[in-house]
Amino acid sequence: MSLGFGLLSAQLRPGDPPDWEETYARLLDHTALAERLGFSSVWTTEHHFVDDGYMPSLLVTSAAMAARTSTIGIGTGVVLAPMYHPLRLAEDAATVQLLSGGRFTLGLGLGWSGVEYAALGVEQRRRGKAMDEILGLLPRAWSGEPFRHSGRVYDFPELAVRPTPHRPVPIVIGGGAEPAVRRAARLADGLLSNAPPHKFIEQVRWGRDEMERMGRDPAGFRWIHYSVLYPCDDPVTGWDEVREAMWAMTWKYSDMEASATRSGPPPAPPPIPGDIEEKLRTRSAMIDTAERIVARLGEIRQQAGVPVDFVARSHLPALPDHRQVELMECLAGEVAPHL
Repeated sequence: MSLGFGLLSAQLRPGDPPDWEETYARLLDHTALAERLGFSSVWTTEHHFVDDGYMPSLLVTSAAMAARTSTIGIGTGVVLAPMYHPLRLAEDAATVQLLSGGRFTLGLGLGWSGVEYAALGVEQRRRGKAMDEILGLLPRAWSGEPFRHSGRVYDFPELAVRPTPHRPVPIVIGGGAEPAVRRAARLADGLLSNAPPHKFIEQVRWGRDEMERMGRDPAGFRWIHYSVLYPCDDPVTGWDEVREAMWAMTWKYSDMEASATRSGPPPAPPPIPGDIEEKLRTRSAMIDTAERIVARLGEIRQQAGVPVDFVARSHLPALPDHRQVELMECLAGEVAPHL
């Protein structure tokens, strides 16, 4: 099976009172279920200071996920790397790799929230330079050999980072802009993208161009595309079933910074505007029969001209748990075997 599942975010459902202990228990149950159903990987996602508890601690959670499973790949989609101390990030990622028996993929991204950057004491304007240095630092840190680093953002004395992972930690970059894609092509092991299909094809061209320019063999580079996949009997009925959950997930991104100073349980989203509803229904998800979803994913692979791994971003926090489980079972039974 070549289908991953995610992005697990440990968010409360809109209107629910805070019970994050139960929320994280459910997240680990879904991780274990993803393994039993045969998904190839399970992915998490990060933000900070959000009133619904959007997961801030991906590496801690990844270690817990590793302890509940034995075969499934575990990936971060993504750790907001410039907000971390690079050496501590190296230590924590190495530890997860050891605890998981080599099943961990470290997805890194820049983030966009000024609230997060300000609260964590990091200069947002230097995030691109910070990411470049982090991508150079991590492999050296995981070598187990002493090294020194003096850069434009970070300056460390000679030291060796331990523990040393018994196999390399793959790094993938999340992002859609051309600089992010080219950075991944130069310095990482893959790209994690949720771009619309036509844009993803363009990203592949950028990445292959960058690898050709620098003389890098593209054979080992991993292309990962994720999107909401919702198999159903017909698109109209399917949209009715998933409409509120899709809107809740989408709207929350526009509410995150405001929610950082809000008290009380997270509110329900406002009514969905008509113009946004049409975009969500037609551009932000594949809501269709399983057969047509498989065909559309196959078209992406064909047009990209490279091997593509797919991740179903079909963990929707607003869905009741029984419906979330049914969706996972449907993806595993009707979509994944055909990829």
